[in-house]
Amino acid sequence: MTTKQFDVIVIGGGPGGYIAAIRAAQLGFNVACIDEWKNAKGGPALGGTCTNVGCIPSKALLQSSEHFEHAGHGFADHGINVSGLSLDIGKMLARKDQVVKQNNDGITYLFKKNKITSFHGRGSFVKAAEGGYEIKVAGAAEETIVGKHIIVATGSNARALPGAAFDEENILSNDGALRMGAVPKKLALIGSGVIGLEMGSVWRRLGSEVTVLEALPTFLGAVDEQIAKEAKKAFDKQGLKIELGVKVGEIKSGKKGVSIAWTNAKGEAQTLDADKLIVSIGRVPNTIGLNPEAVGLALDERGAINVDGDCKTNLPNVWAIGDVVRGPMLAHKAEEEGVAVAERIAGQHGHVNFNTVPWVIYTHPEIAWVGQTEQQLKAEGRAYKAGTFPFLANGRARALGDTTGMVKFLADATTDEILGVHMVGPQVSELISEAVVAMEFKASAEDIARICHAHPSLSEATKEAALAVDKRTLNF
Repeated sequence: MTTKQFDVIVIGGGPGGYIAAIRAAQLGFNVACIDEWKNAKGGPALGGTCTNVGCIPSKALLQSSEHFEHAGHGFADHGINVSGLSLDIGKMLARKDQVVKQNNDGITYLFKKNKITSFHGRGSFVKAAEGGYEIKVAGAAEETIVGKHIIVATGSNARALPGAAFDEENILSNDGALRMGAVPKKLALIGSGVIGLEMGSVWRRLGSEVTVLEALPTFLGAVDEQIAKEAKKAFDKQGLKIELGVKVGEIKSGKKGVSIAWTNAKGEAQTLDADKLIVSIGRVPNTIGLNPEAVGLALDERGAINVDGDCKTNLPNVWAIGDVVRGPMLAHKAEEEGVAVAERIAGQHGHVNFNTVPWVIYTHPEIAWVGQTEQQLKAEGRAYKAGTFPFLANGRARALGDTTGMVKFLADATTDEILGVHMVGPQVSELISEAVVAMEFKASAEDIARICHAHPSLSEATKEAALAVDKRTLNF
């Protein structure tokens, strides 16, 4: 039997892997992609963590829960009276699963369109071989393939608390948090990062009493401090209880739920009893079963694959991208690296600018940012100017009935180059793209201030914040 040979083998079919495979195929390479995610029937489910238990299903539930909250609390302000409001959690989860399936099927279609060979199973290194590297696919039918270039895109796994392993019944990762078949009366979260806040928002809207325990003394420390404070005020008002500076102790899980011993910021011992616990304390690179030692692939102390600025590993023609390497664990960062690596294999000059990677937290209000925060600029001693504009003064936000938050610009004090843009408010996940484009092209705040924005639109808040850098807002 002849071993199948490929120009490029991608291990992992998440956002980084499937995009790398598609771009490599577009460039004329014979490409294979290995992925082990399974759907409910045990078949292939391309898309990785993002599509199956991350970005896509969480946004589906966030949208559904936001509709529920609007119907119960917001519609009356618009003269729309709703009576007999009820929740069908089964149907809500079924819709979420359908959205996931549509994305899975979409990637399968794209693989067929681009003539990519898909293997369902776990990929691992066997040895260096003539013509590249031998890769084993451990699936329903085990086989071995050879690739000249290997792109590792195996993603990450949820980090568990020591002594509190995920059982996805009482102690939940992001996976279990998306599959709860009933609304818990009391829900506890450990970690107030992106996943924790998004999942806490979903279940609070649906009726849970949510308490978030965060070890750090500051809320959203990576976010611009002014924006984080504005977001915290909104979450407090909604009833999301966030405890900062806590130390988590023993966690007991039983038939009646979970009991968490913790100490507050004052050093006082506390106990939190909850029906469910979601642990959201970060993610760890996934190299389980990859067998890197078989070929001498180097990992760092975190278990991530060592790469240089071009995503090259210590081995010739072996590349790694996404969550399994350094840098932010973001789907769109993985996609950009995937495209760049495919182009580098083809002798082109792939481009990834980490300084213009946007971040978004899909809570309500949404939080989005790109570039440096005010505290970072202060720490490095850089002279800057700041300008803010509140959505309270934006006509479209008033019409939406959603005026929480602001847009904030940070620009170099001398050159006016945009150094960072930070937003909290309605639909800022969409508004942030203008800031990304502006920073990628080294625009000044004045450039944005001089560009005509549609009226009435939320984007006018971006223009006004840019005007505010020079203290000349027109509507505030």
